[in-house]
Amino acid sequence: MITTEATPISEKKVATRNRTFIIQLLVLLGLGIIVGYASTFFAGASAGSFDAKAINSGDTAWVLTSAALVMIMTPAVGFFYGGMVTSKNVVSVIKQTLLILAIVSIQWVFLGYSLVFGNDIGGVIGGLNYAGLRGVGYAPSIYAPTVPHLAFMAFQAMFAIITPALIIGSFVERIRFRTLVIFVLAWTTLVYDPIAHWVWGTGGWLHNMGALDFAGGTVVHISAGFAGLASAIVIGKRRNMQQGEPLASNNVPFVLLGAGLLWFGWFGFNAGSALAASPLAVSAFIVTNTAAAAAALTWMALSWAEHKKPSAMATATGAVCGLVAITPASGFVGPVASIAIGIGAGVVTYVMLFIRNKWIRIDDTLDVWAAHGMGGVTGAILTGLFAEKAINSAGNNGLLFGNPGQLGTQVLAVLVTLTYSFVLTFLMLKVLSPLGLRVSASDEEKGLDIAVHGEEGYRL
Repeated sequence: MITTEATPISEKKVATRNRTFIIQLLVLLGLGIIVGYASTFFAGASAGSFDAKAINSGDTAWVLTSAALVMIMTPAVGFFYGGMVTSKNVVSVIKQTLLILAIVSIQWVFLGYSLVFGNDIGGVIGGLNYAGLRGVGYAPSIYAPTVPHLAFMAFQAMFAIITPALIIGSFVERIRFRTLVIFVLAWTTLVYDPIAHWVWGTGGWLHNMGALDFAGGTVVHISAGFAGLASAIVIGKRRNMQQGEPLASNNVPFVLLGAGLLWFGWFGFNAGSALAASPLAVSAFIVTNTAAAAAALTWMALSWAEHKKPSAMATATGAVCGLVAITPASGFVGPVASIAIGIGAGVVTYVMLFIRNKWIRIDDTLDVWAAHGMGGVTGAILTGLFAEKAINSAGNNGLLFGNPGQLGTQVLAVLVTLTYSFVLTFLMLKVLSPLGLRVSASDEEKGLDIAVHGEEGYRL
């Protein structure tokens, strides 16, 4: 009887799955047809007439190369984070970064780019004049006058993509997949896009105040770091989390590989933000490398002092923290200042991680707040100290070069960014909580690789 009753139930499940698959297939096919037909309304909108003499081939090559360098940073985050988690969650973490790469790429084309760089509306957000990339064509833009507008758009897309990918380190091993999909789309639209417009968009209110953020210290790292903190609070701790217990890292070489790829890609992140193959790009390249080196050595020394061994993971994490901190300053400071920024950021982020781990009962699992949030805060504020107009005439002098007001502007930009990102993320996750923010206890115990994706990271 048991066998007889089980068979029709199994057949019913198979039939249901087949029916669901066919329905989803038809829906996606229909969506493709609708989008394909809609393309006729955008015919030529992303090409347009242009003066070939206005395009500098060297600048265009550098911007496109930089876009590719920044793109590789998103899966690099997956390896960096994936090596730190338990072996039963490594696939899920890397998969999440690739998911975000896909989601935000589409969002940026349809809506995101226009909200950030479209016609300003009250200093708060861009208009919809570039929706679907209408008018974003071969001709240069006011943002990058020597490269096609499309090249600038592609470069900026990679920043929008990597920012939510940084956040996932705060809730690895427990986030519900379908909720993550909705969260990434909503967060990019409601948090990243407005902040990016404030700082980088023509007419953005922080931009008009003179806030300096060359490559994303506030826009990318502070916003992601404090969104991570809010996420960790709302989603809650891992069920097996023990205060002060070190991460059960499953693959240290993955962490080192991810850090190395991030360091490599960061040259596109920072030097590419010069938007030309120019002396400023060279300067940004040099200070990026120098600050990363200084912070890596700082973390290594501190871990050596604390644990009596120079940790490889600490060294790699320190390098990333140095890269985070130099990001807002990279187009405004010199090499010696970059060493000071690297050391300062190394100390601040190490101490913040130590405090969070020992005394704060929030499971920001991979310390996104300490590394990216506080690293970004440190770098943005130190930009107000070390910035030199001699390095970048489009910037300003900082406190040490005779302009104390710049420091105040930087502090204001930091406070506004972290508050907006934290509060909006907190509220967003509260609104999404009825959908279920985290997986079941049994799925968490089993690991997301098998429970959610049905794929193992390792078969030994």
